[in-house]
Amino acid sequence: MPRESSSRATVVVRVITRLNIGGPSIQAARLTTALEPHGFHTTLLHGRLGDGEGDMSYLLAPGAEARYVATLCRPLSPLDDLRTLVRLYREFRALQPAIVHTHMAKAGMLGRLAALAYNLTRGAAPRARVVHTYHGHVLDGYFSKPATAMFIAIERALAAITDRIIAISPAIRQELLDTYRIGRGDQYRVVPLGFDLEPFGRVDAAARTAARRELNLPADAPVIATVGRLTAIKQHRLFLDTVARVIETHPLTIALVAGDGELRGELLAHAASLNITDHVRMLGWRRDLATIYAATDVFLLTSRNEGTPVALIEAMASGVPGVSTNVGGVKDVIKTDATGRLAPDGDAGALASHVAELLIDDGRRRVIGEAARKFALQHFGLDRLVSDIVTVYQELTASR
Repeated sequence: MPRESSSRATVVVRVITRLNIGGPSIQAARLTTALEPHGFHTTLLHGRLGDGEGDMSYLLAPGAEARYVATLCRPLSPLDDLRTLVRLYREFRALQPAIVHTHMAKAGMLGRLAALAYNLTRGAAPRARVVHTYHGHVLDGYFSKPATAMFIAIERALAAITDRIIAISPAIRQELLDTYRIGRGDQYRVVPLGFDLEPFGRVDAAARTAARRELNLPADAPVIATVGRLTAIKQHRLFLDTVARVIETHPLTIALVAGDGELRGELLAHAASLNITDHVRMLGWRRDLATIYAATDVFLLTSRNEGTPVALIEAMASGVPGVSTNVGGVKDVIKTDATGRLAPDGDAGALASHVAELLIDDGRRRVIGEAARKFALQHFGLDRLVSDIVTVYQELTASR
C-alpha cells in the first residue's frame, strides 16, 4: 500500500514488460522508491518473465509498491494483450496517476494505449502525462523486414500520444529521430541510465586476487568476460570467434560467460567446433557480478544492437577496460580510446586485435581501466539518474 506520506505526493504509474536481467529492470526497480523523497510516489506494474530469463525483482526495495500483471509478456499474444490493456486501464482508473511512464516495447505499446483510454474518460479533470523510455529499440536485428516496418509504424503512431520520449543516449535519440522518424525533436529528453555502482567502484587489487581464487582461475591467466542473455542479438558466437583468435597469441586465455538463454547448447557446440571448450566457462546467471568483473582483464561485448550496455558500464566502474562492437549507444559509453576500444560489428579480427593489445601491456591496461572507472562513476550514477527524471517529471507536472 502507498506510504502515509504519499498522500500529498504526485502519483506515478510505471509500467515495464518484465523484470528480467538488464538495464530497464534495474532502472524501473530503483526508481520505484528513489523518487519518493522528491515528491513522486510510484506504483510499478510488471509482467511475467520468459523461459530461462533471470529475475531482477529482488532489486525492489522493501515497501516498494509493485503489482504483477500476469498477462503482460514479451511475445505477441492477442488475447493476453487485450487482457493486459483492460487491466492497465483499470489500474490507471484506480490509481489516478499524474504521470504514466512506460519501459520496453510491449509495455510501451499497451501502457500508452491504456493511458490514452484513461485520459479520454477524464472529462474536465487533468489528464495523465505520458512518458516512454527507449532503452535501445527492437527496430534493428530482432525481426523480419515486414515485422520491423510494422513496428516502426506503431512507434510513430504511439509517439503522437506521448508527452515526453526519453532516449538513454544521444545515439539512440538520433537513430529514433533521423533513421526511424519517430516523434519530434522537442518531445525528446536524453537521460542516460544510472545505477548503484558503488560495489563495482570498490574493486581493487585485493578484490581481484580474491575473485580469481574464488572462481578457481590461475593467477597468470588472461581473462576475458562477457555478461548477458544467451540470445541472438548478443552475438555470443562472435564472442567465441574472437576468443579463439585471442588464444592464438595468448594460449592461457580463459573466457567467462555469465548469463543463460536459449542458445546455450548451440554456443557450447560452437566452442567445441573451435576447439576452445577448455578455455570457456559458462557460468549461468550470477548475482556476484562484482566478483566476475574483479577477475577480468578485458570485458568483451559483441552485440549487434545495444541501447546503453549495463554490463559494460559495470565492468568499467570496476576498473576493467572494455572492447565492443560499435553499435547503438555503445559509442556514448566508450567515447575514446582512453577508456576502451570499438570495432566494426561482426569483425572478429578487429575485436581480437584490440583485446590482444590490452592483454599484452599490463600497465597500459590498468591506466585505461582506471580512466574507464572514472568516466562510468561520473556519468552513470543513480543520483544523477534520479535528478534527471525529477527534472522531466517536474516539467510535465508544471504544465498540468
